[in-house]
Amino acid sequence: MNTHPFTFHGAALHALPSGALFWPDEALLVVSDLHLGKAARLAATGGAALPPYETRDTLARLDDALTATRADTVICLGDSFDAPGLDSCLPEEDLATLTRMKAGRRWVWIEGNHDPGPLTLGGEHHADLRLGPLTFRHIATSGTGEVSGHYHPKARINARGRGFTLPCFLCDADRLILPAFGTYTGGLYADSPVLSALMGRDACAILTGARPVAIPMPRRLTGT
Repeated sequence: MNTHPFTFHGAALHALPSGALFWPDEALLVVSDLHLGKAARLAATGGAALPPYETRDTLARLDDALTATRADTVICLGDSFDAPGLDSCLPEEDLATLTRMKAGRRWVWIEGNHDPGPLTLGGEHHADLRLGPLTFRHIATSGTGEVSGHYHPKARINARGRGFTLPCFLCDADRLILPAFGTYTGGLYADSPVLSALMGRDACAILTGARPVAIPMPRRLTGT
């Protein structure tokens, strides 16, 4: 399996190219910020017009990650839906896909700031969840051993004379922040003041893409 293996608070983890996180010892797959229903929400509120396939694409990629890892447990780290109530109006085909993926698995919904958790769907609902040395929540706090999301981190990379942007994991001695897994989710640059202040000087960025790779977390030069 094409992953970037690393250890965080004693847990042997794998960053997947898709932005999902796998913990083999727990047969656990973690994803964050699916933002299902974003295109439908924007269409209903007069926002930017997006092709109405992002939910299907997000679920298909999640299905691929489950097939690759054979995870028994899934944790969705909040903002699983783009707004409260969207879980009750999923298209039938998408609901069937999600129901099939959940069957026979422990499925945990962590509440986010966009939605308090899809209460109409089966599974467990938590504000945060501790498993062994790790605590799973939506927004990072001052705790240690945290696995969170919310910020949708991405990194600007210059290589071979070209500049491009990739979603990324951010990891320091205390916390691990996942990229957004959902299609059309956008992101916050890793060198932003918010993330630079949150992450320790030892932080790295694990780039997603064809081959996940770790680099020092990008930071702005002083005075820029």
